[in-house]
Amino acid sequence: MIDFDLIITGGTIVTATDTFKADIGIKNSQITSIADRLEGAQHIINAQDRYVFPGGIEAHCHIEQESGM
Repeated sequence: MIDFDLIITGGTIVTATDTFKADIGIKNSQITSIADRLEGAQHIINAQDRYVFPGGIEAHCHIEQESGM
């Protein structure tokens, strides 16, 4: 049975306060499950030996800087 569109498996999840190994289940572009072991996905990304971070934002920008043309 396919429960997820995507599972990111085997990675170390990094949050603002913690790190832990777990699988991430994604359905309809949303995280729907975080657990020790997930199965049943259309696609699987092996994140073994990698860190998995939440989405980031590039906070360093110069909005009012004129270009040097």
